[in-house]
Amino acid sequence: MSEPASISSGIAARYATAIFEIARDNNDLDSLESGVTDLGDALNDSADLRELIQSPIYSRDAQGKAITAIADKMQLPKVLKSSLGLMADKRRLFVLPQLMGQLRALIADNKGEVTADVTSAKALTKTQETKLAKVLSAQAGKDVKLNTAVDETLIGGLIVKVGSKMIDTSVKAKLASLQNVMKEVG
Repeated sequence: MSEPASISSGIAARYATAIFEIARDNNDLDSLESGVTDLGDALNDSADLRELIQSPIYSRDAQGKAITAIADKMQLPKVLKSSLGLMADKRRLFVLPQLMGQLRALIADNKGEVTADVTSAKALTKTQETKLAKVLSAQAGKDVKLNTAVDETLIGGLIVKVGSKMIDTSVKAKLASLQNVMKEVG
């Protein structure tokens, strides 16, 4: 991991822990989860929001006012809104994507869930997602929430990441393995 990435991750982890603990102590985890989902979706959908949090051309004051207005409009929970204002004041909004990931992980862990990243060659049907989640839940011993993505270059099969474990059953990986074996022989 590069040094700036680990610094960002460390900053995000500290903010996430504080936000999570305050929400938990106030019995407000459901509201926090909803706010994290909404803000994460907004980050994914809005190039302007991503520019606001990453660009150094905006002053602390401008970032603070903008992020507070966004938090008000989105009706984010008070602890999240206050934290975003503090992060703007400290010029730490650039860690917002990592913060969302850290908060999701803390909330999922609190609920006894684990997240699995699943990449497939074509979109999975609801039935396939349900069956896969059931199998992964049995293996992990926890409820599994799926984050699905499509990568047509896989040709077929799946890549499943649960925590530090990765299972690659894609045709692309099998062809690459076969190619390596053939290189060793010839």
